[in-house]
Amino acid sequence: MQRVAVINVVGLTQGLIGDHTPAISNFAGSATIQSFPPAFPAVTCTAQSSYLTGKGPESHGIVGNGWYDRESAEVKFWKQSNHIVHGEKIWDHLRREHPGFTCAKMFWWYNMYSSADWSVTPRPMYPADGRKVFDIHTQPMDLREQMKSDLGDFPFPAFWGPAAGIASSRWIADSAKWIEEKKQPTLNIVYLPHLDYCLQQYGPDAPEVEPELRAIDAVVGDLIDFFQSRDIEVVLLSEYGISKVDRCIHLNREFRKRGWIQVKNELGLETLDCGGCRAFAVADHQIAHVYVNDPSIRDEVLALLEATDGVEEVRVPSEIWPPMRRQGHTDGVAAERAGDLIAVAEPDAWFTYYYWNDDALAPDFARCVDIHRKPGYDPVELFLDPAIAFPQAKIAAFLLKKKLGVRALLDVIPLDAGLVKGSHGRDRVPASEQPVLISHSGYPVTCAEDVFGAIASMVASGQGADT
Repeated sequence: MQRVAVINVVGLTQGLIGDHTPAISNFAGSATIQSFPPAFPAVTCTAQSSYLTGKGPESHGIVGNGWYDRESAEVKFWKQSNHIVHGEKIWDHLRREHPGFTCAKMFWWYNMYSSADWSVTPRPMYPADGRKVFDIHTQPMDLREQMKSDLGDFPFPAFWGPAAGIASSRWIADSAKWIEEKKQPTLNIVYLPHLDYCLQQYGPDAPEVEPELRAIDAVVGDLIDFFQSRDIEVVLLSEYGISKVDRCIHLNREFRKRGWIQVKNELGLETLDCGGCRAFAVADHQIAHVYVNDPSIRDEVLALLEATDGVEEVRVPSEIWPPMRRQGHTDGVAAERAGDLIAVAEPDAWFTYYYWNDDALAPDFARCVDIHRKPGYDPVELFLDPAIAFPQAKIAAFLLKKKLGVRALLDVIPLDAGLVKGSHGRDRVPASEQPVLISHSGYPVTCAEDVFGAIASMVASGQGADT
């Protein structure tokens, strides 16, 4: 077996590789670079699941970063159990084919209770008093204290939110080196999210992106040198490119005009009552899963979506992800989890989850970083509200209250979706916005599912397509 390290540089495309990425450019110059159409939806959880199973959503069931669970009548975003992903994972496949194979899964999603040999993932603690304490989860569990003792605490605020930045990717890179030094896995898969932040904030062509490219290039270059010095074959990979956007689509507000949305007054603020809605949308970047609880209005919902400015097309999950026949039964997990309809935005547009008409009635979590409570993805969490005169003072006051055990809201997130300048999720994008795989293997990658074969081939022989 050839030992392999897969470095997932989120947002990386051929168009971003150049003067500001000397280390990545140097590696690409000695390797083969391939662009390929992204998974659909082109979002983190779907892309990673396709890479690690070699199958599409019709098999692994991951239809986005979140979806509406019809049984519990709850929207569930950013869940972490690996059991959610159906099918055989690449580490199980390679362990079966090659006794002695081991795998470290460093910060890729669905990383809890995985059958990988070692895994590390962000996981806060939530004490009963309402606090949120930043932490990580590891498997085996004793890795957690060992790693934090050597590397310090994971810089959670730098992983997502207004303070998101290079510190989190640097810590993850250090953890990947740490696990190599301690365990020497055959396959080390590493997630570096840094570019995702600035590309969504500013758009792919903004001058603000240039220093962020240099920052992640330094981290990636250091990792390449480290792995290559230990005779580990390196693969650079990404999940999607970012499209420049200047329009946001508020589907739930359109549905509300027609009386399809039900909200609940909670202490003077509005929360979305998903189970009571006749139809509602779960937004996820440039796609939106639309759930129609009242079948009698399905045609009306479809007509509205097709007529909505910014919606390019509407797809039917049961048609794009037909049920799979396996082990004597039919498994339609993708269509079960997906909306009854999937709206796809035009290239310069994206979907919000917003359902309120008056910002004064927005739920308290709308102005917070709260990825699990919001019924949809919210990239506005990357911004501080420009209406707050002294945001750092407000944050400092919150931290002091937290230290004293006083409950408070860190409500510093704006409600202006127009701030967002980059998005993703579409699969039909130009080559300049497609993900890449850069390696010394000649294994052809024409779709997201082929990444599985490319990695497995390199591990199996070190010869890539010569296997």
